[in-house]
Amino acid sequence: MGFRSINPATGETLAELPTWDDTQLEHALAAAAAARAPWAATPLAERCALVRRAGEVLRARQEELARLISLEMGKLIGEARAEVEKSALGCNYYADHAETFLAAEPLDSDAGKSYVAYQPLGAVLAVMPWNFPFWQVFRFAAPALCAGNVGLLKHASNVPQCAQAIEEVWRKAGAPEGVFTTLMIEAQRVAGVIRDPRVAAVTLTGSEAAGRQVAATAGEVLKKSVLELGGSDPFVVLEDADLEAAAQTAVLSRFLNGGQSCIAAKRFIVVESVADEFVERFKAATEALRPGDPLDESTTLAPMARPDLREEMQAQIDDALAHGAVAVTGCEPIGGDGCFYAASILDRVAPGMRVHQEEVFGPCALVIRVADEAEALRVANDIPFGLGGSVWSEDRARGEAFAARLECGCAFVNGLVKSDPRLPFGGIKASGYGRELSRHGIREFVNAKTVWIR
Repeated sequence: MGFRSINPATGETLAELPTWDDTQLEHALAAAAAARAPWAATPLAERCALVRRAGEVLRARQEELARLISLEMGKLIGEARAEVEKSALGCNYYADHAETFLAAEPLDSDAGKSYVAYQPLGAVLAVMPWNFPFWQVFRFAAPALCAGNVGLLKHASNVPQCAQAIEEVWRKAGAPEGVFTTLMIEAQRVAGVIRDPRVAAVTLTGSEAAGRQVAATAGEVLKKSVLELGGSDPFVVLEDADLEAAAQTAVLSRFLNGGQSCIAAKRFIVVESVADEFVERFKAATEALRPGDPLDESTTLAPMARPDLREEMQAQIDDALAHGAVAVTGCEPIGGDGCFYAASILDRVAPGMRVHQEEVFGPCALVIRVADEAEALRVANDIPFGLGGSVWSEDRARGEAFAARLECGCAFVNGLVKSDPRLPFGGIKASGYGRELSRHGIREFVNAKTVWIR
């Protein structure tokens, strides 16, 4: 059994790659184990220099890698270039700041000297998704390698060429053998890798179901895990919001990457007094999106990555329509080759509909009308997920107070929810645990060791 790389815009098979046998997997795990101690002993400045060179390789090959992303998972070429650039930015960020983040911290105690030292754990397995095939990997790898860990990547099965290209980036940057390796294995073999004593920890970005499986396996063998899972982020529009700014940002937040983003705004919770006007503005901007070839610079709506994802979203939409939701625009697939779906808005979403509680992973926005701010907050928090959220109000203090009460890992006021290397990123509840990025991210996979000296 092998991996198939399929262009979602055309349905064309781009490549077929073989999966590894047990001998190949064993070789990779042995190489990671052999590299662990030498890499941890490599001076921090040299580790950071490698990570900086990886960023340089990304920039030098930006157009080639962006094209690969677009072909393999359907991202618009402009968005793909931005993803490669953001990955390079993440490398630079940790190369610049790892020394500060990992510096020993003196602490007062009854000792003559006491401090906390941050030391690497070893080999960290990263189970990564297809929707941001480079950024998700580099936001893990840059801090992990700076900290002295070695990385093992199990990428999503529909982006095998991206997975191999990422390993090539690290090789071109000068990574010693075993410091970063892509494992060409199927999902069902991940548990065995987690259990392997040569693997110290695991991080996953993916679905809630995958997160539960990874967490359970890691828990069995008492290994550290970090999970960044799904989200159904609220986008709350209060009656004093700038409706035009909110509507324009709503389109970007919902339909970026074809709507296939864990931190996309998915539930648009709008105070009734301004709901009609907001929906009209939102509809007009949504209907201006143009589906087409992701490599065409004029295309503004990407295809969905796989037919099964489109079918699942259609089932969710059909359920909502059957229970009284209103199709404002779209809500049906686009015929022809490829895996396209119309940019869609469902209005009057209510409890009892699947979409009210489930994540909708595609180009469909859900409008939920509420009476006032208090109901908006209740609806925003009344969901299993807790990744991100935003609130829109011309009163900045009011917006900040509302954001403080949102049950999520990151809250934005009058802005697009996004990840930024300078800020910690992650969720609560069914959206996972642990943090990536900033100083918090680099400290997830280190031993915070107390040192006490008489």
